[in-house]
Amino acid sequence: QVQLVESGGGLVQAGGSLRLSCAASGRTFSSYAMGWFRQAPGKEREFVAAITRSGGATFDADSMKGRFTVSRDNAKITVYLQMNSLKPEDTAVYYCACSASDYGSYAYWGQGTQVTVSS
Repeated sequence: QVQLVESGGGLVQAGGSLRLSCAASGRTFSSYAMGWFRQAPGKEREFVAAITRSGGATFDADSMKGRFTVSRDNAKITVYLQMNSLKPEDTAVYYCACSASDYGSYAYWGQGTQVTVSS
């Protein structure tokens, strides 16, 4: 079992930046691929970015390329999502999740952190 806790959300003006963190429990963090997702009110959850177990590759959704960056620190058992040039349409609850394989389904999810971008 893996527990994930997101933090770093908040209210920011358009054009600003936030860095989300997702701290994981357990000693096998490095064996999990990690992903970030988001869900805006009234919308389906959507993929944001993912990072492989080794941290060697990331996959960003097209609408976030160039603005969002995902990274991980296995020593700190934490994955990050750096978000720059935020837009009001980025407002959502952001979730992190982990997968036992680089391209597999996500088995464990955090509770989410709210990001609100004002215009």
